[in-house]
Amino acid sequence: MSNRGRFSGLATWYFKVATFSIETLFVKDKSPGPRRTVFVNDSLPEDYYDKKGRIKKEHVYTSNQVITSKYNVVTFLPRNLLEQFRRVANIFFLVIATLQFFPQFSTVSPGLALFPLLIVLGITALKDASEDIKRHQSDSRVNSGIVRILTGGDWINTNVTGDKSRELMHHVNHYLIPRRFRKTKPPILPVEQKDGRDSAPVLPVLPPLDIEFDDGTDHSHHHHHLFGHHSHASPHWKKALWEDVRVGDFVKILDNESIPADILICATSDENFAFVETKNLDGETSLKSRNAVPTLTRLVNAKACAESNFTVDLDRPDNSMFRLNSTIKVNGGQAPADIQMTLLRGAVLRNTGWVIGLVLFTGEDTKIVQNSGGTPSKRSKVERQMNLQVFINLIILACMAIACAIADSLLEDQQYPQGAPWLYGDNRSNDNPSINGLVTWARALITFQNIVPISLYIAIEFIRTCQAAFIYFDYEIWYSKTNQATLARSWNLSDDLGQIEYIFSDKTGTLTQNAMIFRQCSIGGKMYVGDIEEATPAATSAGRAASVEGPSATATERTPAPAMTVKTHFHCEPLEKDIAAALQSSSTSENAVHAQALNGFFLVLALCHTVLTSIDRDTGNIEYKAQSPDEAALVRAAADVGYVFRGRDREVLTLQTPWSTGPDDVENYELLNILEFTSARKRMSVVLRKLDDADGKLFLLTKGADNVVFERLLESEDEGSREVTEMHLSEFASGGLRTLALAYKVIDKDKYAAWSERYHEATVAIDNREALIEIVSDELEHDLRLLGATAIEDSLQDRVPETIADLKRAGIKVWVATGDKLETAVAIGHSTNLIGRESNILVIRGGNNRSRSVYQQMVHAVEEFFPESGILNKDDHFVKEHRLAPVSSRDDNALQRIETGVSSIVGPNNGDRPGGFVLVIDGAALDYASFDLSALGDEQHKSLLLKLTMSCEGVICCRVSPLQKALVVRLVKDGLGAMTLAIGDGANDVSMIQAADVGVGISGEEGLQAVNSSDYGIAQFRFLKRLLFVHGYWSYARNENMILNYFYKNIVCIGILWWFQIYCGWSANYVFEYTYILFWNSFWTQAPVVTMGLFDRLIEADVLMDIPELYRYGREGKWFGLKRFTVYVLDGVYQSIIIFFFILYGYFSPTSRDPEFSTTMALSAVVTINLFIGMNTNVWTGWVFFAVLIGIIIIWLFTFFHDPISSTLLFRSALFWLSLPITVCLSLAPRYIAKAWKAGFAPDDVDILRHIRKVHPGRDLHSTHHEEGIGLQAMKRPVYGNDTLSRQKSRSSHPSMVAGPSRPALHSAVDIRSASRTDMSTGIRAVHRGFDFATEEGGVSMSRIQSHLSEKRMSSRKKSVDEKKGHDSDGPRHGFLRKGLRKFRPTFGSENQP
Repeated sequence: MSNRGRFSGLATWYFKVATFSIETLFVKDKSPGPRRTVFVNDSLPEDYYDKKGRIKKEHVYTSNQVITSKYNVVTFLPRNLLEQFRRVANIFFLVIATLQFFPQFSTVSPGLALFPLLIVLGITALKDASEDIKRHQSDSRVNSGIVRILTGGDWINTNVTGDKSRELMHHVNHYLIPRRFRKTKPPILPVEQKDGRDSAPVLPVLPPLDIEFDDGTDHSHHHHHLFGHHSHASPHWKKALWEDVRVGDFVKILDNESIPADILICATSDENFAFVETKNLDGETSLKSRNAVPTLTRLVNAKACAESNFTVDLDRPDNSMFRLNSTIKVNGGQAPADIQMTLLRGAVLRNTGWVIGLVLFTGEDTKIVQNSGGTPSKRSKVERQMNLQVFINLIILACMAIACAIADSLLEDQQYPQGAPWLYGDNRSNDNPSINGLVTWARALITFQNIVPISLYIAIEFIRTCQAAFIYFDYEIWYSKTNQATLARSWNLSDDLGQIEYIFSDKTGTLTQNAMIFRQCSIGGKMYVGDIEEATPAATSAGRAASVEGPSATATERTPAPAMTVKTHFHCEPLEKDIAAALQSSSTSENAVHAQALNGFFLVLALCHTVLTSIDRDTGNIEYKAQSPDEAALVRAAADVGYVFRGRDREVLTLQTPWSTGPDDVENYELLNILEFTSARKRMSVVLRKLDDADGKLFLLTKGADNVVFERLLESEDEGSREVTEMHLSEFASGGLRTLALAYKVIDKDKYAAWSERYHEATVAIDNREALIEIVSDELEHDLRLLGATAIEDSLQDRVPETIADLKRAGIKVWVATGDKLETAVAIGHSTNLIGRESNILVIRGGNNRSRSVYQQMVHAVEEFFPESGILNKDDHFVKEHRLAPVSSRDDNALQRIETGVSSIVGPNNGDRPGGFVLVIDGAALDYASFDLSALGDEQHKSLLLKLTMSCEGVICCRVSPLQKALVVRLVKDGLGAMTLAIGDGANDVSMIQAADVGVGISGEEGLQAVNSSDYGIAQFRFLKRLLFVHGYWSYARNENMILNYFYKNIVCIGILWWFQIYCGWSANYVFEYTYILFWNSFWTQAPVVTMGLFDRLIEADVLMDIPELYRYGREGKWFGLKRFTVYVLDGVYQSIIIFFFILYGYFSPTSRDPEFSTTMALSAVVTINLFIGMNTNVWTGWVFFAVLIGIIIIWLFTFFHDPISSTLLFRSALFWLSLPITVCLSLAPRYIAKAWKAGFAPDDVDILRHIRKVHPGRDLHSTHHEEGIGLQAMKRPVYGNDTLSRQKSRSSHPSMVAGPSRPALHSAVDIRSASRTDMSTGIRAVHRGFDFATEEGGVSMSRIQSHLSEKRMSSRKKSVDEKKGHDSDGPRHGFLRKGLRKFRPTFGSENQP
């Protein structure tokens, strides 16, 4: 029991040491604190003060200053030293330098012994300081943002905020930050001059430029007195820095400005609701609508805010991005508020003039900062592995020192009684065999200290710095459009780029351009493919305005806010011809049916939406402002072909069509109902009445998922048209396009009247309102007529599909982590080649107690699709329990099995398709807080999730928060010990970037937050390929080769010294003159290893780019490990034996001299080492020739001039000239023979490709590899069982998983059963046809529209009651009839429509 306890204690101690993090010593673990109350124009209660009258700490709120840097001037020295002394070698160097301060052990001056260590520490410290200065500069730019804060009048913010982090760093940063980033004072208005003299200004004095008034009063006149004019006493808005914002401040945010803190919305410019873009928070492109607190909507200006009085009770700060509950107490009453009434820091105000809000949380208490981690201290994998090798060398050194000490002590103890003269007086307390043995042990440590060379670390830092420069000056990854280079922000991770196994990527802004482009459509069974025309930048993403010219129906584009790039408008010549033909058609024309379909299709696009319009004052163009980027693209596409939506006046929609004769010739539609889109319904419908027709027809226009729309079609619908449309949808989906099906029907007025009554009753129901509305809505949405389908491209960054395909070929697993919904994530998976055309999609959902638990879903997925993998332990009681548990009921949101009339979309071979498996898991399933239901809940869940993901080709995590992104990265990083890389472009990606081994930031629309927190900054996702395949590959190969050769060359030296101990009484003396030892790692052998680390190339860059499979050598860590380390150590030992003993026995003659003996060994060793390192260099350039020869030349010149007499005798000695070639040749022979045998009889892929490049320099290796498949068959993954083997073989060879364009051929044969999808939460299978539609569900703006419609219905009901009481209602029912006759205009819904 005692032994077990001892081992348990040691294990605990080791675990504590292994998991110790330096960050815990310098980063405060700030508790969230208690619930808080924000007071507005009210004094703080007495219990907020302690006995000394000071505010209690829990009621002092953090400042709005956000710091991401690691150091300041106080913590830099201790923290940086602790980080550097994590290297075992640095501790060893410090011990050796300390020993030199004792005279008994000193070989050189103590200062000289300490100098190399100081150089290493200093260079590393300067590099770390340089990196951190950039973080300080970035923090300063963020904290120096401008915001308007309420001030003046009697307004006082009584809430207490802590001090900002000023200290010494604030003053130091003043000199480090470029002047252009500092806040400048507003310009001073000139004083009017009169008659050449200064005089009092005649014009009124204006308020300073940083002050704004919004109460409508003229503040231009101010009284003056002897000391100047009075201050602005009335309440106003003053511009201040973000870091000066305090809890309890009123702030005013204008359109397109970022939110500086978490604020409560008091009032807005647009009927007390606002739109906000949250890409930086959750990655979603669609706008979110927020509304003001109803009880605070009177606070519309500074004066009203300054005179207000209320309090806000809040919960403690937390990291939940979707929950923020508060209670407002005003005038004795209480009103609730939630996240819908809050704007979070990092969001951007869109399509809203202004918002006035109250600051609730600042700085570290805000949601976005709560989801971010501290800046980590990263070490490369090579450095961590090198620590083990250094530790092995230290063990060897300790053994050598102990052996010398024991041998010396035993010899003294044996020879002293024999009267050895050199042991005279060897019996004193400070001079006896035991003490002398201890002294010898210490001296041996100093003699053999070069076994761990300190110069190695200097060389590594220098080489990595140069490698960072190589990345910066690589014009292949220089983005010319923005003149931006790829920047290495961390210089010590270059070799990690060559060992990446998992990539975690954000979607929005990283893979996509935040622009939706209408690409194709299918109308009446005919496909139309739009031309890709480059135009001026168009705003097709949410919150941006797509514009069309006002006076006509011609679509144009205007340049929006800066930073928008691309894209195009929809243009299709065949479609334009068909529309032109429709203009000339009549009811008896052959194309009448298709003309009606065309008209109906684009009317649905132009009218079935919630888009708002505005007029650009400068250009007069119509601007479309949409919450959803999809809706903006659809409405814009309709405008491009002539169906221009001109706006809405409450419930009246105005449309200009191709038949319009002028800008005033428009059609008006009355909006009666909106059946809004939800994730459960997967469709949106509107009920319209055409006001321009005498009969006032009622229409239902619907757009939604193909399966949802198809199962609601009229039974007599043309089967041929539906079949063709299904085929087109499959083509769209296989090309990664986002699809919608469009349909309509004409509604009978009497039926609509009855339905409207039921719908109104459902909308006012108290219980189960949502379910009742869904049931009633479904009653109307049936017997639809199919119009066609749309295909929208979520425009990708350049060459994203090809880049991901190459990354997969390299054996790297790509995971996508996004805040978007499941359908959007799957659509992007298809368009980026992450999901192939014949992939099997496994969906795991969480958050629904009525469906299977997350663990049950994972168990079921393994049993059904990976039965022979051995993942599950069938005897595990926990697994048995979850295997047998049934599904209690179906999820309302589950996919449904449907029959289309063509064939069942659920194939019998589902799960066996050759495309492999892709796992899609949502944030609810990954919720770390739900231990009983989540995939990250406990070790069993984590283990099963990891094993399941390892069996899949890729993983998509949707609806995940920033913190969940980081947790997923840590799950793989810690659970598998794999090398991870995270890439993103927004603030919501910072925690993921910091959690990964290598973080890459993309400088895009969402700002520079990701780049500032990253290790590498790039401009385009496609640059990641060259960054990994070329720079990562080269850096890893160079660094590992350099390190191993560095260890080798010192083993040779130490070996020679060690063998000499046999002949010097184990006294730890040197065989060489000490000067040769001193310059060993500086002059004699330094140049070739440094040159190897800088210029060696295992293979050319173009070959690495053409054949990604070569990356596996780094990914699998084949070039650096204990095996290769041992080989190089044995090489050094062997060569030391050859050099020492051959020369030793050669000089056993009467004519030999000691200087000749030792100098010959030194020269032979240096020549051998330099030639050996040269032989290990793959490419001999001029620099390599110079580096190999320079050390040899220098030592020969030094030998000659250092002691001319001895050197003259040496160079005349026949033994010298005989020993030198023999020892050099014998030393190099084993490595030379091994390399020759490998190249001739066991070449690897690199050897073959190098040979091909040498013999056939013009050969196209890319085509050779893909067409002939030479030499790269080793690129096969491990598989489990026969069943999985067949799947892995098929999926790895399937072309769709390897390459291909992002869009399919126009008429390619597409299997309707492709891309099978299984929802593991319900067990239901379906085919994926690309449906996706992003919009806010249940948002404030939709609620406002529904409220207006409800008010109108109530008014109509009241009017109907009055009519029944005798009120006459003669007159036109639907407005004005069009005057005059015109050519036939096809209308959908006519009686002759089939």
